[in-house]
Amino acid sequence: MHDTTLLLIEVGALLLVMSLAGRLALRIGMSPIPFYLLIGLAFGEGGIVPLDASSEFLEAGSEIGIILLLALLGLEYTASELFDSLKSARAAGIVDGVLNAVPGALMALMLGWGPLAAVALAGVTWVSSSGVVATMLRDLGRLSNRETPAILGVLVIEDLAMAFYLPILSALAVGASILQGAIGVAIAVGVVTVILFVALRHGHLISRLFPADQYEPLLLGVLGLTMLVAGLAAQVSVSSAVGAFLVGIALSGRVAANASRVLTPLRDLFAATFFVFFGITSDSSALWTMLLPATLLAVVTIATKVLTGAYAARRAGVGTLGQWRAGFTLAPRGEFSIVIAGIAVASGAAPELAPLATAYVLITIIAGTFLARVPDAQWFRAIVRRRAERAATAAG
Repeated sequence: MHDTTLLLIEVGALLLVMSLAGRLALRIGMSPIPFYLLIGLAFGEGGIVPLDASSEFLEAGSEIGIILLLALLGLEYTASELFDSLKSARAAGIVDGVLNAVPGALMALMLGWGPLAAVALAGVTWVSSSGVVATMLRDLGRLSNRETPAILGVLVIEDLAMAFYLPILSALAVGASILQGAIGVAIAVGVVTVILFVALRHGHLISRLFPADQYEPLLLGVLGLTMLVAGLAAQVSVSSAVGAFLVGIALSGRVAANASRVLTPLRDLFAATFFVFFGITSDSSALWTMLLPATLLAVVTIATKVLTGAYAARRAGVGTLGQWRAGFTLAPRGEFSIVIAGIAVASGAAPELAPLATAYVLITIIAGTFLARVPDAQWFRAIVRRRAERAATAAG
């Protein structure tokens, strides 16, 4: 059978299965993310029916999915709002790094994997998944919630921190000199600074490049600019998600509103592809060997993420329920964690790190998807209300 024909068959069958899974998830009041992950595992290495012809297509689609998720998140905010949230989230970013990186480093050292694996696993447990968090905020209708800017502030600080972390880890992995690592960091930080400056000072000029009321040129132009900036950012070891987010921040007015409208269907398609491809690239047969340490690590670092989110939201003046929502929403890890583990394993450091990271990410995504809904449950609201009443009585 011709490769193109086989690709069409595989992708078509996969989309149909995803549609049925998404419909089932909506009917029972769940996010479809866990279903997409399980579908990916079923069709991936070690699964029931491995997909071969469509793997490269799905990989490209998953990358576009992350880019579109973050670009549309950026369209919800202005550059000034971003800087305000970053200023308020600086302390939360430090707390986030300490609370969530340390458990990963300690786990690697306890397993006897050495210092390089400790640095890598610290990154795996540190960074939340921008793609998963963005999807949950959208699915749960929380884009306009008071805690959302605090969540985004933490995410952006994490992604910007990756501009420092990834070049350093890559230099350590290949045994590069301190000078080479410093050059990589300097280039990455310079690119982020330029993008931030353009977004803040000249965003209105960028918006004028696109016709707000002509949907086809608007779609092509905004999508093209987003992918171009994301690709250039990735080329200098900056997260492509950061580049896409900052493009969204730079656009404003009717251009931003209409761009969000025309890009939404593409985002929904490719974001679903991202989660399926993540499952496909995970070897389900290798996950079992690292299930216990991954579960222990997930329990600890979900708790530390809850503390991080609650701290960030509380500093932003958000109430108790919003603090819980922020903490649970930040729990999932994802794309960065897998990239970090891949860099470490490619260097020859602890091959067991790959299945551990994969199992860990899957556990945090599935658990986080469920936990994010807990603060909206009546029983949880009742508990919070009773605790507040007891605290008020004790204070009085």
